[in-house]
Amino acid sequence: MGVTTFTQEFVTPVSPARMFKALVVDSHILVPRLVPESVKSIEFVEGDGGAGSITQTNFSCDSDCEYLKYKINAVDKEKLECRYTLIEGGVLGDQLESIVYEMKFEESGDGGCICKTRSEYYTKGEFEIKEESIREGKEKAMGVYKLVEAYLLANPDEEL
Repeated sequence: MGVTTFTQEFVTPVSPARMFKALVVDSHILVPRLVPESVKSIEFVEGDGGAGSITQTNFSCDSDCEYLKYKINAVDKEKLECRYTLIEGGVLGDQLESIVYEMKFEESGDGGCICKTRSEYYTKGEFEIKEESIREGKEKAMGVYKLVEAYLLANPDEEL
């Protein structure tokens, strides 16, 4: 088994606490509302969203993948960090064992934040993953981040 790591970050004018709450704590509410054509629902299969919980993201009929299951490894609401693992679903296929994601939300100095992500791809056998092969997934994730950012900017006083 090999491990390949990719990092990515983006800057947003939204505060770190609001981005963390929207993308981590309340993503099961907000994401299906913002992209109903792609995400049908996000449900807790086990737990309540804390460490050890398992969530299932269910996609619309038009998606290539029916669902994805994630195990939440850690959620730190004070440090605005989380770590979770993709444990089941179509994108793992027969070449990936799991994918571990880390997200950190840091102050950018101007009231906004820097969202830092790290993805560790655990491959099966001798398979080596290339960045080109995960480009579509990264672009979809960035699209969701940008939709959440736009929603939060358009609704500055709304509690999720």
